[in-house]
Amino acid sequence: MSNNKVIVIDDDPSVLKGLARVLKTSGFDPVVFDCAESFENERDIGEACCLVIDIHLKGKSGLELRQTLGEEVPVIFITASDSDAVSVAAREAGCIAFLRKPFSARSLIDPIQRLSMGTHPRA
Repeated sequence: MSNNKVIVIDDDPSVLKGLARVLKTSGFDPVVFDCAESFENERDIGEACCLVIDIHLKGKSGLELRQTLGEEVPVIFITASDSDAVSVAAREAGCIAFLRKPFSARSLIDPIQRLSMGTHPRA
């Protein structure tokens, strides 16, 4: 993959640390943010192959963040919610994957690797 930068936005420090470790181990360059607002203040998504965004962030939600970003960069939504309404909203927002916590490392890495092969499947 020529571009291996993956931006992760989650307000749980342990999730950020774990996802960064999984992504690094898989050959990606994770850049982490603890809220939508800190990401928006330092935003440089032009070089990212995708974003991994928690839906239920403190402050602006992951879905609200997606609306402000448009579809410039593929998004993987993650959440601890088991609500069908949340799942539907995430899919309608246009994500390449929707993952419920806890999820396997493989379920995160597979859609990112598919991006490197030029396929952008919708969840």
